[in-house]
Amino acid sequence: MTVVPAPRAEGLLLTIAFRHRINEPNVEAGFARFLALAQEPVTCDEFHDAVASCLHVGLIHEPIRLSEGTLQCRWHLELTPAGVTAARDP
Repeated sequence: MTVVPAPRAEGLLLTIAFRHRINEPNVEAGFARFLALAQEPVTCDEFHDAVASCLHVGLIHEPIRLSEGTLQCRWHLELTPAGVTAARDP
């Protein structure tokens, strides 16, 4: 199945990841933080599709991480070098 997010949600995701750090205990908290920063309506499905699309094409790093020495995964939104370029030159 090919994921084609709304360009608006994908663009917002890249812009927010470029300007802000999102590091939350889970994806639900990550989505809530994203919405607070976006200050415009984005559905949960649009958010998930944008994350999947950006991850698939290499614009963001894998968001679910188990950091060294920790016992629980956290949800991070972090751009790859290609994602930084895409966020700078929309």
